[in-house]
Amino acid sequence: MASIELPQRSVASTITLNVTEPAELVFSVAAGAGYSPSQEWVNASLDGSRIDAAELIDAHGTRLHRVTSPAGALRFDYSATIPGAAPVEDEDPTDLIRYLRPSRYAESDSLGPTATAEFDGITDAAELLHSVSSWVGTRLAYVSGSSLPTDGAVRTLLSRQGVCRDFAHLTVGLLRALNVPARLASVYAPGLYPMDFHAVAEAHVEGGWHAVDATTLAPRQTLVRIATGRDAADTAFLTVLSGRVDLGQITVTAVADTLPYDDVTQLVRLG
Repeated sequence: MASIELPQRSVASTITLNVTEPAELVFSVAAGAGYSPSQEWVNASLDGSRIDAAELIDAHGTRLHRVTSPAGALRFDYSATIPGAAPVEDEDPTDLIRYLRPSRYAESDSLGPTATAEFDGITDAAELLHSVSSWVGTRLAYVSGSSLPTDGAVRTLLSRQGVCRDFAHLTVGLLRALNVPARLASVYAPGLYPMDFHAVAEAHVEGGWHAVDATTLAPRQTLVRIATGRDAADTAFLTVLSGRVDLGQITVTAVADTLPYDDVTQLVRLG
């Protein structure tokens, strides 16, 4: 596994919404609970006045902020400065079952024949992750706006194009089909261009979770975990529980003191 001293990372995001009917909203944009930011700011405002954003902790330290909003112009801001890595997550044996199962966007049961045909016989963990990641990265074209929010891994494979979440879903689905527990993580990604929220896969091999990013758009060593789950259904930056909203603008920034070289053949933990 590659090991480096992580640089300081600064991350921020702003989401604006037009709430047309009173709404219950859940934002998932804060750095995971395992980090120890030297500075952090969370603010929700409606028509310029601050409103409450109740924090809830979901699985894997995912921090959710629940907002009850009347109609109006809603703005949600987050920023943090993160000086080091989060501690290694405690192992949960049930995760190794949960993340082998097919899920809404990662239909590993349907991907079984493809996974077996392409990767059968690879026994080395690092080689397998690199092989799956490279296969996905060379089979798909990264095309902004090319996929629908309802697209899963199978449709992505058939269309041969997508965005980061589509690359991650296909990677997760193939790994699960190969009996490797895999999950999706939403992250801030220093070095990503164009800048946005990013999604990567994580695979459990050699006793731990390791990041797999078939897009290779940002070094894995500097990624900052936001949310973790089965697929995009568990990691969306915004969930509308009730009411009606129109999405306005999303602004994301993520910078690091240095951007290390990422050797994609090596195992790297997301921290």
